[in-house]
Amino acid sequence: MAGEGRQRIDKWLFFSRAVKSRSLGAKLAQSGGVRCNGQKLGQASDIVKTGDVLTITLDRRILVYKVLLAGERRGPAEEARKLYDDISPAPTPRDQAPPDAKPPLREAGSGRPTKKERRATDRLRDQ
Repeated sequence: MAGEGRQRIDKWLFFSRAVKSRSLGAKLAQSGGVRCNGQKLGQASDIVKTGDVLTITLDRRILVYKVLLAGERRGPAEEARKLYDDISPAPTPRDQAPPDAKPPLREAGSGRPTKKERRATDRLRDQ
């Protein structure tokens, strides 16, 4: 450990259970998927310390964590939750679309034919 309350970002992500392995934490940090206090982290060896705010971009969600402690090991989930304070925005429900979203429209005859339309043309061809 670099110092009291300080830790490499790949280790911290692994210990906090944000990622499944330390190598995935390293890849996430190197790809720019982690921001510390608004600054992109470019290396797995970048240090995070107590009080930092991490913005972690995963596949379908964005996590915003405030670092409370540096981890010592990858323990159970209850132990991992003590490492951070989750300040992520509430996810939007799947059944509710944003107010400015428009439903997809498809005019008849445009785009790919449906299965029903394909079968109708096959029947006409066979006759």
